[in-house]
Amino acid sequence: MTDDLFDLHTGYVTFKNPIALATMAGITDSAFANEHADRAGLVIIGSFNLDEKTNDAASKLIARDRNEFISDDPFEFLKNEIEGVQSDSVVAVNVRSTTIEPLLKAAKIVKDVGAILELDAHCRQEEMVDIGVGEALMHDIPRLVDWIGKIKQTGVVLSIKIRANVVNDIDLARAIESAGADILHVDAMGEVLSADLRAIRHIRDSTNIFLIGNNSITCFKDAKDMLARGADMISVARGVLNDSNSDLISELVDNITAFQEAEGWYNAPKHICGGEGDLRALAFCCLPVKSCAVHNKIGKLGFSAQEFANLKMEFAKGTLLEYGDSTCFGSLIWCCKLSKPCFLRDGVLDMIGLSGAEYMRLKKDLSIYILENAKIPVNEIKNK
Repeated sequence: MTDDLFDLHTGYVTFKNPIALATMAGITDSAFANEHADRAGLVIIGSFNLDEKTNDAASKLIARDRNEFISDDPFEFLKNEIEGVQSDSVVAVNVRSTTIEPLLKAAKIVKDVGAILELDAHCRQEEMVDIGVGEALMHDIPRLVDWIGKIKQTGVVLSIKIRANVVNDIDLARAIESAGADILHVDAMGEVLSADLRAIRHIRDSTNIFLIGNNSITCFKDAKDMLARGADMISVARGVLNDSNSDLISELVDNITAFQEAEGWYNAPKHICGGEGDLRALAFCCLPVKSCAVHNKIGKLGFSAQEFANLKMEFAKGTLLEYGDSTCFGSLIWCCKLSKPCFLRDGVLDMIGLSGAEYMRLKKDLSIYILENAKIPVNEIKNK
């Protein structure tokens, strides 16, 4: 398996696959990553406490039987933990501090070894929130934005870990993207025990940031469901703690690799007409000649029906998507996702010698073309 199978990269890092190990306080260190996630595209270790106040808060958490990492020398500990990851996975370190200076010091250490810094704006434990870290940062967007800007001046690849459904997700995600963060890592926590996949889709339709989705992923179906809402990667945490599921990450890597090789677009979106597709799914929409959900989606991008049709046909010229006289609308450009059975589409693919994976890669290119040529960019669509 080569690093370019998935074409996943941001800043100076390239991920070999879209499966990540997420942090679990006091659990996810280098030893845990080596045991459970040596094949992951990304391992995120931590959360590590960088100053006296966060270490004191961690001590209080330990006193009430929660796991935490505490160190007398946080930066030496940070270096040792990064070096301790033995796989060729990209490494990220999730960190907390009540002031910016330790974060800047950590950022320089992390950048020098080609790793990623992840700022914890996610922890909801009272001891952390009361000192202004973790989830408190989501309620103080000006401070979060200021910290992101200063951290990015070090040149480090920066991820921000947040929790969905705490504040306005779209406003927060756009602020994080505008401030210059490279990655948004979203715990899609909802009101029920399963992940809120709508939160991932809404963020995808409102930003261009590299998006990692997290929450309740215990099998390949869970991973596919989140990827299909627009996540570039998915991360797993407590799913690997189950003794019967300790090889979860390896299983996910095997399945997503096989899926990518066969299908060509590992995080292809759901269809819009089913009510679950994000804006990328416009690549699969029919010619907009009848009343359907496509009109609402293209309207958000500032297109009329005719302008949308013209744009897709413009892309089709000179590509194999131009073929398909026998399909519903006379061209593969209007055909649906490969997972939806269609003998008309498949007959054309066979006739012109285009594999299903190649077809889906062209559809992915089409989705990028549509969004890049939108009259209203996704990060400027009005949040209703």
